[in-house]
Amino acid sequence: MPRQPTDTRERILSAASRLFYADGIRAVGVDAVAEKAGITKRTLYYHFRSKDDLIAACLEARDQPNLALFARWFDEAEGPLAARVENMFRRLARAARHPKWRGCGFLRTAAELASMPGHPAVRIGSAHKKRLEAWLEGKVAAEGIGNASLLARQIVLLLDGAFSVMLVHRDAAYVEAAGSAAATLVGAALARS
Repeated sequence: MPRQPTDTRERILSAASRLFYADGIRAVGVDAVAEKAGITKRTLYYHFRSKDDLIAACLEARDQPNLALFARWFDEAEGPLAARVENMFRRLARAARHPKWRGCGFLRTAAELASMPGHPAVRIGSAHKKRLEAWLEGKVAAEGIGNASLLARQIVLLLDGAFSVMLVHRDAAYVEAAGSAAATLVGAALARS
């Protein structure tokens, strides 16, 4: 039975995502993606007009799964808001200890495309980060904390800062320290409310 176009597209996205995450978007050419997906370069271009479109599609495909992962980490912790926020960082630290962990694909892509702020992948990464912040704002607001948007932004700054420092030091203790700082911020905000 012949493969359906969506199957081929998904194989391309899967291959590209693995290669881009492991080696970076600039280091990986479309030839390598086509080979990893088991297709021709012509087939790749049938599904994606350009490498830039492929990069954007890869990030778009990661958006909801990444948001769901943070929501799961948040929800699996019991206790007050501070403990649930800190658990996201603890779980991230555990993931960061895996030898194949390479950080946040959205941040890494934005860094590689820093000279191209209008690139579709940069816009997708920005939208993803805004959705994470909005989700956190909802969780904070549900606890009756005033200025939930500021606290959510502070947590995201700690989270993204932890991602960045991890790439430099390869030490998950930085993520745990950021989680502790986030829990302190949440505790202080709750005390003021």
